[in-house]
Amino acid sequence: MTSTTFRADAVLFDMDGTLTDSIAAVEAAWGAVAVDLGLDPETVIAATHGKRAVDNLAQFRPEIKPHEMEGAVAAFEQSILDFADSFQKRAARRRSTGESSPGFSASAGSDSGESTPGLSPTSGFSSRSGSLSTPSSSSIDPSTGLRRPSFATRLSDMLASAIPEDSVVPVFDESADDKHADEKQADTDIEAAWETEADSVDRSIRILPGVKNMIECIPDGRYAVATSGANTYGSSLISSASFLQRNSPALRTAYGAMTRVGITPPPVTITADDKRLKAGKPAPDPFLLAASCLGFDAKRCVVFEDSPSGIRAGVASGATVIAVCTSHERSKIENCGAHFVVEDMRKVRCRTEGEGAGMQLAFTVEH
Repeated sequence: MTSTTFRADAVLFDMDGTLTDSIAAVEAAWGAVAVDLGLDPETVIAATHGKRAVDNLAQFRPEIKPHEMEGAVAAFEQSILDFADSFQKRAARRRSTGESSPGFSASAGSDSGESTPGLSPTSGFSSRSGSLSTPSSSSIDPSTGLRRPSFATRLSDMLASAIPEDSVVPVFDESADDKHADEKQADTDIEAAWETEADSVDRSIRILPGVKNMIECIPDGRYAVATSGANTYGSSLISSASFLQRNSPALRTAYGAMTRVGITPPPVTITADDKRLKAGKPAPDPFLLAASCLGFDAKRCVVFEDSPSGIRAGVASGATVIAVCTSHERSKIENCGAHFVVEDMRKVRCRTEGEGAGMQLAFTVEH
């Protein structure tokens, strides 16, 4: 292993997948959109990662009218929060009532006010279990460094076990009424699997390895966050009514996610719905705006990113890009143009040199 040292003026962080890990909740939320539309969850999850919710919803839900989009984005981000909180809320409820862990049943998740995100009542699956393909890759659990099964894998496995093969009636033996009843039962099984899977997995937001030490090494005014707004998620954690009234849903959720894991949100936090942005990642606009707000040239900044679209945005901004393998396998991001690819921020050290306006940040990267 070798190390490289270089200097910069400031740092621009992506949020979800870079500072915080809410990938499991985000995957579940996009998986919900996919199942609701009858699409393959793995395909939708892969296509949406690192991009703005508004762009993703415009792609997969083109029927949403422009004047409805802000509300749709807010509802989607709330669903991420619901998935992130579901496990802990259910666990707390079971502890207080002596309730056992939920099993697979059509009513799972429906007996409490702490419900998990549901599927649209107008979704109309039409035997969609066949579209839930088993993916070839999965997310990384930062606490263990091991691959964890993705949402699509867990849901597919649960569906397979929930619908016994011997319960399938050959089509040529079915009447129209019987076939309709079987399809309704399949829809019920899918929704039940959805509820059970959502309750059985802890998707709480976590801080990623090395992040706390990195942020503590950087002086105030020398770092910013530029997020696509999807990662997730907790405007309800901000108690100030004036804050909630003054700021956008995306900014509130970004602040909530960072606050939840003990990160003090920097004054410069650029979110997906910032009106000054002409485009989101993979365009460089979020990082260029963040650097400008800090008062530095993006070419003299370091970008930390985890997603292909975010890495490309950082490279396009002219910054030095350090890619972290916290949400993607190395093979998925090593050809996106990053100057360095590391496992996580523990492989990067930062120290200050000089004082005042002439201060520089010296980074040493083990690679």
